[in-house]
Amino acid sequence: MACATQNFKILQGETFQKVLRWESPPIVYKVITAATQTAPVSLTVASHGMPDGWRCAITNVGGMEELNAKYSPPRNSDYHKGTVIDPSTIELNDVNAAGYTPYTSGGVLQYNTPVDLTGFTGEMDIRASASSTTVLHTLTTGNGGIVLDLVNYTITLFISAVDTAAFTWTQAVYDLEMTDGGGVVTRLLSGNITVSKEVSKV
Repeated sequence: MACATQNFKILQGETFQKVLRWESPPIVYKVITAATQTAPVSLTVASHGMPDGWRCAITNVGGMEELNAKYSPPRNSDYHKGTVIDPSTIELNDVNAAGYTPYTSGGVLQYNTPVDLTGFTGEMDIRASASSTTVLHTLTTGNGGIVLDLVNYTITLFISAVDTAAFTWTQAVYDLEMTDGGGVVTRLLSGNITVSKEVSKV
C-alpha cells in the first residue's frame, strides 16, 4: 500500500486531535433498498457492516439518481461520510435529499474494507526535516499519542494542549508508521506540520 500524504496544522496551546481511518481492498458492495426524501438522506442497506464515520459512495440508484456518483468508478469527490444509525440504516449528513426525485428501486453502497487494527502498534515522529536526528515530538500507542479503536477501526492522533503550548517550532515534517503483530511495518502517512502561534495565553 502506498504511503498517503496529509498535512496537519496545530494551533499552539490547543489540543490537537485527528481521527484517521485506514482503508484497504477489496471494495465492499451492499444493496440499497430504500432512500428517503429528507435532510439528511437516510438509506436502508441491510447488514451493511460499515463502521460509523466511514467513507462511502452510491451507484445505480433508480429514481433518486441525484445520489449516484458522478464518475465510474467513483472518485474521492463522490464519497460521503456515513453515519451508522443501526445495522441496516446509514445516514449521509452532507446530503439534503428533500428536493430529490423519489427513490424507485435498486442502488449499491460501496466502501473500502477497514483494516483490522488488532495487534497493531503505531509511532509518529515529528522532526524539523526528514534528515534531522532531533525528534521534536513523538506519538506512540504506548504514550497515548496514538489511540487505536478496534471497534470503529479508527486511529486517533493526540497531542495535549500543554504539549502544543510548549512547541517553539513552526514548521516540521512527520511520518506515521503502523506495525502489525508479526512485525510488518507500513508507513501509512507522511507530510508537513505547521504550528500556528498562540496569541492569547490562558
